[in-house]
Amino acid sequence: MNRQKPVPISGIGCICAAGGNLSDCMDTLFTRAPIPAPPRSCPESQHPVFEVADRFLPEDNPVSLAGTRAARLDLKATEEALADAGLNPDMLRDKKVGVMIGTNVSGGVSNRSLQRQGAGEVKEIGSRFCCPSPAERFLAVNPAQWIARHFNFSGPCQTIVNACSAGGDAIGLAGAWIRSGRCDMVIAGGVDAFYEVTYYGFIALMNCDIEPCKPFDARRNGLNLGEGAGIMVLESDRMLAHRGKKARAFVSGYGMASDAYHFTAPDPDAGGLRLAVRDALDSAGVRPSDIAFINAHGTGTRDNDRIESHLFHDLFPGVPFGSTKGYTGHTLGASGAIEAAFTVSCLERQQAPASAGFSEPDPELPVHPVRENTPICGTMALSETLAFGGNNSVLIFTTENRS
Repeated sequence: MNRQKPVPISGIGCICAAGGNLSDCMDTLFTRAPIPAPPRSCPESQHPVFEVADRFLPEDNPVSLAGTRAARLDLKATEEALADAGLNPDMLRDKKVGVMIGTNVSGGVSNRSLQRQGAGEVKEIGSRFCCPSPAERFLAVNPAQWIARHFNFSGPCQTIVNACSAGGDAIGLAGAWIRSGRCDMVIAGGVDAFYEVTYYGFIALMNCDIEPCKPFDARRNGLNLGEGAGIMVLESDRMLAHRGKKARAFVSGYGMASDAYHFTAPDPDAGGLRLAVRDALDSAGVRPSDIAFINAHGTGTRDNDRIESHLFHDLFPGVPFGSTKGYTGHTLGASGAIEAAFTVSCLERQQAPASAGFSEPDPELPVHPVRENTPICGTMALSETLAFGGNNSVLIFTTENRS
């Protein structure tokens, strides 16, 4: 793969269990991890999740289809990212603004509610408004479409549904819209909200821990689910220059590849992941030694953590790495985007957070994550996401313009 032109990032927004905005999330990452608890909608369950606190996200507006939880998470992160970029909708009316959002299920409506209320039921509220039925809400969870409609963006609009690599893929693929000149700006990222079907599905697969997850730890026993959204504003060089704005960071490399191995289990040899890493490095025009640190996928499952540890040992000897899922849970389609936001912020701080949940090294793993908040030296970092279906997504970010 030939080296590609870096794509400027002018704004970032994030909401998850760690905080209601990116600054608060980073404060949490460098202090202590939230404690997951059983989901409020499933009180009979013993499996904890990382839900977004009510203080971060007010209750639904019952008269709005956009009141679906995933749409509100997506909107809140987008509003933060636009504000961070110094933009407002009026400034973008004559611009080609695209939207590309990744998701897994986008927090689709509970099947229980759908079965209870029926697909066609609509409740009247007063004489003018109505609540959408569960079926209508289920069909209304296209996150890219909601952002485009809310802000009246008329550029290309695409939702990426590529399992848990969706958010990372959305950012990587959105870069092509900027490089080709198709868009002046792209709202890119990922979102997923808590969804009972997904929750019980992961429990059925027996890869959920009934305690806080422990990525890369010898006692790791599965993941905790989470919810949230991460959004980046990608801009063209021309638009940034016209605004007199400096980029916060750059998407300098992107790679994606499939294991072609199994529906849920990763390739034991990390074949697809290695290809994705190599493509990301080549597209950035850098070597493994140029990477200052790695934000690992690090779910806390036996197989995932093992193959990542071996890959880091083989390709990135001596490069510090860690997992942030002990702070957020596995946010599925949002994970690649939320962790991309964390990765850029860590580069800015020149510090990587302790890998929450890790305390006992696994003797079967050749390398282990950072135990404490760790200084990093460099301007480039790598963030990777693995997904069901063998999907692998790798992003490389830099705070230095390497054009």
